[in-house]
Amino acid sequence: MSIDWREFIHSDPDILLGKPVVKGTRLSVEFILGLFAEGWTEKQVFDNYPTITPENLRAVFAFATDCMREEALYSLSSEAVV
Repeated sequence: MSIDWREFIHSDPDILLGKPVVKGTRLSVEFILGLFAEGWTEKQVFDNYPTITPENLRAVFAFATDCMREEALYSLSSEAVV
């Protein structure tokens, strides 16, 4: 079942300079994704940020997926990186 992230994620110039956040919080999509990149589990996120729901997390990932569809990624060899 697909989730419409627009129900859970929004951007407001007065909140975190317009970064996309979970509605009703000041938790940005970037911050939440960063927690997972650092190795956090869903349980750790829920325990530390009790306002976040399973639907919020699904919306974060759906938002990131939609953003990535719009981006072109290019692989760089380690030789090309200075």
